[in-house]
Amino acid sequence: MKIAILTSGILPVPAVLGGAVENLIDFYLEYNNQHHLHDITVYSVYHPDIKKHPALQSGVNHYKYIKINGWWAKVKKNIYHLLHKEEYYHYSIEYFLHEAIKDICHQQYDVIVLENRPAYALKLKDFTNAKLVYHLHNEKLESKAPKYEEIYEAAYRILTVSNFIKSKVQAINPQDSKTKTVYNGIDLNAFSKKNQTIRNELNNDDFLLVYSGRVNREKGIMELLEAIDLLKEKPHIKLMVIGSSFFGNATNDDKFMKELKNKATPLKDRIIFTGFIPYNEIPNYLSMADVAVIPSVWDDPFPTTVLEAQAMGLPIITTCRGGIPEEVTKENAIILDTNEHFVNKLATAILDLYEHPKQRKQMAAASLERSKFFDKETYAKNFFEALDSI
Repeated sequence: MKIAILTSGILPVPAVLGGAVENLIDFYLEYNNQHHLHDITVYSVYHPDIKKHPALQSGVNHYKYIKINGWWAKVKKNIYHLLHKEEYYHYSIEYFLHEAIKDICHQQYDVIVLENRPAYALKLKDFTNAKLVYHLHNEKLESKAPKYEEIYEAAYRILTVSNFIKSKVQAINPQDSKTKTVYNGIDLNAFSKKNQTIRNELNNDDFLLVYSGRVNREKGIMELLEAIDLLKEKPHIKLMVIGSSFFGNATNDDKFMKELKNKATPLKDRIIFTGFIPYNEIPNYLSMADVAVIPSVWDDPFPTTVLEAQAMGLPIITTCRGGIPEEVTKENAIILDTNEHFVNKLATAILDLYEHPKQRKQMAAASLERSKFFDKETYAKNFFEALDSI
């Protein structure tokens, strides 16, 4: 088939600037390059770092870039904004779509995949006869979304990253038959390399928890710090927070950040803030930990941090929110409700694993076994099988 991929209009593909969705696109493009399944054209924003990327040498994957930065691109975006008010997405994203459509309308694609931008279909359906496939990574299409019925009807197939997201789509149409779950995957080889160099800087009897992810209210970092505070009688229980600057631009919620800073300051001897870590170095940091904590207090669709922790053979403490229960099992994870007792339960779970190394060892082995279900090759294979069934 001749397939087009419409990316988010924010980050480039290949994923030279990171991005969970962009990395997942790279995975299936790599698989297509290896197996020569389809002729694929990717529409992506431009970034100078992609110029010499080896992915651009593919004979089956082609890349068309749209500039959204630079002074001339910004001028054109601003003009577009002045002429097109009240659009579905931010005007920069709508400008990206506008520029992509200029080329798409002259092509004969069989399928166009909309990566986490289902409302692209509102315009796109008038310029192409291609079958539109939505690849949903979160709750972009549900009964509270603007124009959800029109967007749903325009789709030929809808791929979701979890059954949780699938259920949101199917609430629009209980007789839905075009939505299918394709679980995300990661590079298991990348998350199997262990480096204990940094761990050697800790005391041998320290028990290290790891949190990896955005520092915001929904990810449960405040509740995790409160749980650590409850365990003040156990000074060897420590926490490593992997991510961008702790008190930097991780969130626009200034009130929350002030609360978080106040909570973290008395715990400064028990918490290690790594700052920004390049994605390819994250396995080295995860390998230092004894337990991974993913304390999401929102309906997290399918966080890859869970998959990464499993691949590193870590016992997991997490929550029953969103698609997380689809990623783990009771053998490798302690899964908690996020009710009014959540902080106490979180502290209890941490203490339980701290005091029972045999249980940690069993859970670690179960994590490694569970991780085999979420390798990038399986993900890509299932993604293309879903397209081939069209």
